[in-house]
Amino acid sequence: MDIRRLAIFIGLAVSTYFLIYTWNQDYGQKNLNNAPIASAEVTQASDAPQTTDVNETPVVGTGDQPIVDAPVTDVSVSAEPTGELITVTTDVLQVKIDPRGGEVTEVLLPAYPLSIDQQDVPFVLLEKNQRRTYVAQSGLVGKDGIDKAGPALYSAAQTTYTLSDDQQTVTVVLTHVSDKAKIEKIYTFRRGDYLMDMNYRITNTSDSEWQGAFYAQLKRDGSSDPSASSAMGMQAYLGAALTTKEDRYKKISFSDLEDEAYKSVEDGGWAAILQHYFLSAWVPSQETQHTYNGRFVKGNYVFGFYDAPMSIAAGETGNIGAQLYVGPKDQERLEGIASNLNLTVDYGILWFIAQPLFWLLEFIHGFVGNWGVAIILLTVVIKAAFFKLSATSYRSMANMRKVAPKMAEIKEKFGDNREKLGQEMMKLYKEEKINPLGGCLPILVQMPVFISLYWVLMESVELRQAPFFLWIRDMSVMDPYFILPLIMGASMFIQMKLNPTPPDPMQARVMQFMPVIFTVFFLWFPAGLVLYWVVNNVLSIAQQYVITKQIENS
Repeated sequence: MDIRRLAIFIGLAVSTYFLIYTWNQDYGQKNLNNAPIASAEVTQASDAPQTTDVNETPVVGTGDQPIVDAPVTDVSVSAEPTGELITVTTDVLQVKIDPRGGEVTEVLLPAYPLSIDQQDVPFVLLEKNQRRTYVAQSGLVGKDGIDKAGPALYSAAQTTYTLSDDQQTVTVVLTHVSDKAKIEKIYTFRRGDYLMDMNYRITNTSDSEWQGAFYAQLKRDGSSDPSASSAMGMQAYLGAALTTKEDRYKKISFSDLEDEAYKSVEDGGWAAILQHYFLSAWVPSQETQHTYNGRFVKGNYVFGFYDAPMSIAAGETGNIGAQLYVGPKDQERLEGIASNLNLTVDYGILWFIAQPLFWLLEFIHGFVGNWGVAIILLTVVIKAAFFKLSATSYRSMANMRKVAPKMAEIKEKFGDNREKLGQEMMKLYKEEKINPLGGCLPILVQMPVFISLYWVLMESVELRQAPFFLWIRDMSVMDPYFILPLIMGASMFIQMKLNPTPPDPMQARVMQFMPVIFTVFFLWFPAGLVLYWVVNNVLSIAQQYVITKQIENS
């Protein structure tokens, strides 16, 4: 038996299984398309943290220090509560805020078109309608909380806010006056930023103490991921995530929330809902404790946090709030917002290899300005790094090819005696100074790099709708004409021809089908990943051809 060939075949099979298994463990989701979708009429009272739960939370501080020092302007006295949505437009965001509850009900991302053919249609991250529910909510519950019985109705000075060319920020002030306090809910948006500040300014207008608790949460139904680009039927992770004392990055799947509610108390932290390329995340004060919770309520998955009750003396003013990020999985920006938030760009268990690969890819792109060219140059760099290992592998293959006639003679002579056949084969390897595993071990060493690059090309939003040349208009989706997979299959066929033919006829037939199997396997892979394999194969063919000729002519 050809030990080297068998080891390579097993290695490829194990690596393929590992790739698919790891993806499904990290990202595989059950089909949520048929999950019940809650009507837009469902009130916040049903999914807000319960007052009794909040009041049972251990007191962790007064909680009356402002989290966001947002510029505040007085609201016109003539402003009246209205049901009309408030529209906010910045250079990177188009947001709608519902005055009932002051929740963010829609977020459009103009810098990220819906599709390659719809460049003037922004991608919709948050929305609330009969088709889909995905919103960012926040409120005040507890003894005097205005949202304890349902979302409070706010007033605003205007219904349209636009960040002008000479502005760096735009502020939206929502006002609600109760019998005990004047509540101002203040949103602040910044130029070029997907992070917004949400701050409550609570003025106690009564002659007794005001008590309430702040919460913020994300609510999403079970609809499918609109940003997903599947490969072989696999899907990116769609679900909740947070950072805890035990896990820097902990995923709470929607199915987990259906099974049981989640709850933990953490210092600082964040609560997010992830999908392919994009996320939304509430980021509270990093200096205090917060209770993170998630649950499944009336067809919606709710995930967020709440704080310990706060007290405001009569005639005094208190502030509390959080920040809300709604946008792309930009590692650099997320890292600057909160600790471990950048880990939502999930490169799987091989992140320690994938992260440097992304940095190098991004560095190269900074010079060439084309992600396809950057992938090609990254492939050259990786190939250079493994040049000696590959050379060892190809020399072993060339030596095996050179002694193939002798191996065939031994098989023909001792084919009926497996013990004697094995002894003679090992004797031949020793005489010719051949390591039967020398050809496969270097290849197996490189497999973690290949798998890591797969995660990089699948998870990085930078490659979304990134064009290459000619017919490749989007590196993040499959080749529409299957040209690259066919080229990859042809290059793999040439590689097989350069390798020694296995003496076992059955094994030889299996290896002949490998290029076909891998071609079909790669048909639905992202074009960027297939490009990597094509370039890697071409470089491998060149290196292997030169080494094979050197061995044969020696």
